[in-house]
Amino acid sequence: MNPKTPVRIAVVGFGPVAARLIEELLPPVRSGQVLLTVIGAETVPAYNRVLVADLGVGRTTADAIGLADAGELRAAGVNVLLGTTVRRIDRPRRMLELDNGTWAPYDRLVLATGARAVVPTLTGLNPDPAALHLLPPGVTALRDLGDAARLREAVDGGGHVIVLGGGILGIEAALAAAEEGARVTLVHHGDRPLARNIDNGGGRTLARALRSAGINLISGARSTGVSFRPQAGGRHRFDALELEDGRRIGGDLLLLSCGVRPRTGLAEGAGLPVAAGIVVNHRLAADTEGTIFAIGDCAEVRCGDSSCRSCAGAGGPAGLIGPGWRQAEWLARHLIREAGPQAADDVAPLPELAAEKPAVMLLKARNVDMASAGTIDAELWDDDEAVPCTDGCGGVVPPRRVAQWADPEHGRYAKLVTRGGLLEGLVCVGMPRTAAELVLLYERGSELPADRTALFRLDAAEQLPDFSGPADPDSVLCRCTGATLGQVEAAVAGGCSSAGAVGEQTRAGTGCGGCRARITELIKSRLEAAVTGAP
Repeated sequence: MNPKTPVRIAVVGFGPVAARLIEELLPPVRSGQVLLTVIGAETVPAYNRVLVADLGVGRTTADAIGLADAGELRAAGVNVLLGTTVRRIDRPRRMLELDNGTWAPYDRLVLATGARAVVPTLTGLNPDPAALHLLPPGVTALRDLGDAARLREAVDGGGHVIVLGGGILGIEAALAAAEEGARVTLVHHGDRPLARNIDNGGGRTLARALRSAGINLISGARSTGVSFRPQAGGRHRFDALELEDGRRIGGDLLLLSCGVRPRTGLAEGAGLPVAAGIVVNHRLAADTEGTIFAIGDCAEVRCGDSSCRSCAGAGGPAGLIGPGWRQAEWLARHLIREAGPQAADDVAPLPELAAEKPAVMLLKARNVDMASAGTIDAELWDDDEAVPCTDGCGGVVPPRRVAQWADPEHGRYAKLVTRGGLLEGLVCVGMPRTAAELVLLYERGSELPADRTALFRLDAAEQLPDFSGPADPDSVLCRCTGATLGQVEAAVAGGCSSAGAVGEQTRAGTGCGGCRARITELIKSRLEAAVTGAP
């Protein structure tokens, strides 16, 4: 590639991860080093899909969750194509065939095609596989702005919303809708909510909390069909969800929350490796030439080396906005180096993309809280012995130990799985202060106090010591963006008086929203200190 010739980069998909990549590529676009084309299937530019449920219950606006401005991007020199899809990739010619019959060339191609909602096989629902994306009136999957509008209509009218699926997004949507005045029924197949991410004790505690929040919880239910009621003009609208045991759950809106599936069809049609997602190496390349990349919900980082620890147990795309943003930032740096004025051979390659830390799952709701991370399947009396170390150190791995605390009457539960005093996993329900402390200890790899019961008492009325030590300004406050506590505190000290203002300056709170409560606490503390004259 001639380093003096602008590099043509095409990005297929215009979601949150693509938006971050585009933002990082703007400097070389403005300088003429990069000719950037962005192709989005939706008619609007990128927005934060994680917050679509909040939009659907009226807690935020479309403008507030927007992540890009098409007009500003075009003014900067980006070729933005909205409402456009790619039919196929012509790899030999490095061309993209668009749905309008035109072609778009590329030197580097980035697939950020994301994921689509899984629509379960139910009698009466999408019997035509070719029209899987067409949902009948009264049924939504809560993936885009149109879905949010349908939820908003049901919530504003005080309707009955039936949520099908016991995952984190379904639970959050159910809680939000119930809190805003809708009748809500949550139906799921497992014996407890969040069955893949929480143990039996935590699941039972969470189920009780959901019921206390006004949600009609139906567990262990297998859905078989959907029935409709006739409307004027010969149309039909959702009427009831039918269960295997013969029950019919009538409602105004059926909200599908049955997981997502990476969009891999375009890559597969081009002969690129596909498993659960588009398979990429640790440099996010999907081809051996390093000309096609994949990031975000469609990308599965798996290098194929059986000895690679980072890839051990890889189960598909991360499915979280934070890892996707970090992929976008790394890939932008790589592409900018390639597009630089110096010859590519003279540019030292970037270190490979760092492996993601084990994810922490947080339930973001006003009155129900849950945290889960790491290995949680160990039980109190499991016979676990020390085993030889496998990394050649010659030592032994300490035995796994479990500590557990439960107060069903007050909806509190905590479980700690440790090795050598370090947390391997945790589950915490109804104990926000304990959860915050445990997550901090887990992410830092800090040793737990010898008396574990002190941690379980953090949510008691009496004030207990902070076992993590002084707050570290370099500690990560926002897991999605990597914004640190110090950066947020500096923004607050500089005059930011709302979580939105802090987000504009630091990006903190612009991802899943799980840290916005902490940001609000910092703002409140700063304001209280200003009133009292405290330092």
